[in-house]
Amino acid sequence: MRCPYCGSIKDRVTDTRASEDHRSVRRRRECLSCHKRYTTYETIEQKPLYVIKRDGSRQLFDRDKLIQSILKSCAKRPIPTQVIEDLVTAIENDALGANKREIGSQEIGEQVLERLRSIDDVAYVRFASVYRDFDDVDSFFAELQRLREEDRS
Repeated sequence: MRCPYCGSIKDRVTDTRASEDHRSVRRRRECLSCHKRYTTYETIEQKPLYVIKRDGSRQLFDRDKLIQSILKSCAKRPIPTQVIEDLVTAIENDALGANKREIGSQEIGEQVLERLRSIDDVAYVRFASVYRDFDDVDSFFAELQRLREEDRS
């Protein structure tokens, strides 16, 4: 590791910890030349995950984009941001854990709906209205009816 202050490659690790999300290791280092301290993070290099859009195009999976779309459906609802971040992490981990290099946007949408359903009904309906692209009030109402029937059973 090269010291960001003097450029020396001689250092020692003074502390090692797992990050909060347990996806990286935080290392506190001290340069043996200038004696300044700095922090580095070590992560596993993963193969990129691509999303196949409805039109057949491919994009890199963007967790921030997914979080933002879910946050819109959760506006003014009592849902902590951490719950949404955990939901997106679970979807991403499912895909990577299955050694998928590509995942369809429809599959992501269905997984979001499945998980939102157990978190908040209003957020679920809001996300479904955009994701399923309801054509009219009747299709929206049919989704609400289906929700009610599931709640009763």
